[in-house]
Formats: sequence, structure tokens, C-alpha cells
Amino acid sequence: MSRVTTDQLLEAGVHFGHLKSKWNPNMAPYIFMERNGIHVIDLNKTVAKLDEASSAMKQIAKSGKKILFVATKKQAKEIVADAVKKVNMPYVTERWPGGMLTNFATIRKAVKKMAAIDKMATDGTYETISKKEKLTISREREKLEIQFGSIADMTRLPAALFIVDIVKEHIAVAEARRLNIPTFAIVDTNSNPNQVDYPIPANDDAAKSISLILEVVTGAIAEGLSERKHDKEKNDDVKAEAVEEESKD
Repeated sequence: MSRVTTDQLLEAGVHFGHLKSKWNPNMAPYIFMERNGIHVIDLNKTVAKLDEASSAMKQIAKSGKKILFVATKKQAKEIVADAVKKVNMPYVTERWPGGMLTNFATIRKAVKKMAAIDKMATDGTYETISKKEKLTISREREKLEIQFGSIADMTRLPAALFIVDIVKEHIAVAEARRLNIPTFAIVDTNSNPNQVDYPIPANDDAAKSISLILEVVTGAIAEGLSERKHDKEKNDDVKAEAVEEESKD
């Protein structure tokens, strides 16, 4: 598994925290120093925590389970969506729908409605309705796609959450905690790292910082998926050999 260096983190501005006046005292173990009224994050701690989080996420991916990524802040949305699509994991980059986890059955209904509308377009239903009805249905489909398109393949609750900015995504954090779903997160100096299982102390505002962290964790997920595929192929070969041996007997 590729390991990020403190130099790479430094170059990406991962060490820049918030103003001292906005700090959360629970972040004290991860703060290296204060400079010009701004807290500086200890990058050695970031490397250690990022390694720990990446290893755990790799194992989740290897087991075939899903990790839901959550990042609705402007500077993180596109970065997260682009990185996560490559490893085929679900993500939420628009508004977090309340009850996304705690009322998952209702969310699934909305996703199924999307599928039902798509079916109408292919089974001839569209030909029997008016232009106005078509327009109304199309608009509804667009709204559903924006809100739920990125989680359409998530048929069950995720095995874990990865969150960018736990202060902004506090509802997602609370829902995950209520359901005992493990949480991974980028935590800045204004956050409480005790609210998540795998905190990664880092700048959660700068695009470069978010991008580098995402590159590392999605890289670990890709490794887990690759190992899963390799193990499956190996098992299939063993089974095929066993069948071949039986047929000879």
C-alpha cells in the first residue's frame, strides 16, 4: 500500500488548521504548534492516522462491502465525486438527506422510483401520456438523480462512512454513530476527533489537501478491490481443477 510522506502533505497544505480562537480542545494531541494565530497540524500524526484509516478501508473493500463518502462543501464536492467514481463507491455531494441511514428504507423507495421512471421510458408507457405529464415526470427524475443518483447501487446500509468536515456533516456523523457504522473522516482543528472512529487530522478546506487525502484512501480501496478479484479468480481456478480431477476419476 502506497504511503504518503510528510513532504507531500506539507506541499498540499495539509498542515494548515483554523484560527486558534476556533479550535476544539480535543484536537490538542494533533496540533504541532501555533503560528500567527493559526494552529499547525502535526503531520507525523496525520501520516500515522492516514495509514491506519487506509489499512482499515482496504480491508472493507476487500470484503466486498461499500464505504459511503460524504462531502457537501463546495470545494470538496467535485474532488470527492471524481475520486470515488473510480473505485465504484457510493457518495453524497449534494445536501445530506436527513434519515439517509436511520430511515434507509424510505431512501431506497426514492431510488426505486428512479428505476420505475426509467422503465416507463422503455416499456411504452411514455407513448400513452401527455407532453405535460412527460415533462413533470422528467423533472422529477432529474431531481431524484441529483439527490440519489450517486447512491443508486447502494442496496443496503454502508459498512462505513468517509466524511470531509465533520462539523458541516454533523447529521451524517450522528446517524452513523446511532447505527454503530464505523466512521472515517478528515478532521480539522475546529473539529472533535472523538466523534469518529478513524480521524485523519488535516486541512479540510483546501482543495489540494482534500485531493491528496482522497487519493491515498481511494488508492487503498482500489488495492482491496484488486486483491478481492485476485482471490476470487484463484478460488475459481482451484474449483475448476477440482472438477477436472473428479471427471478423470
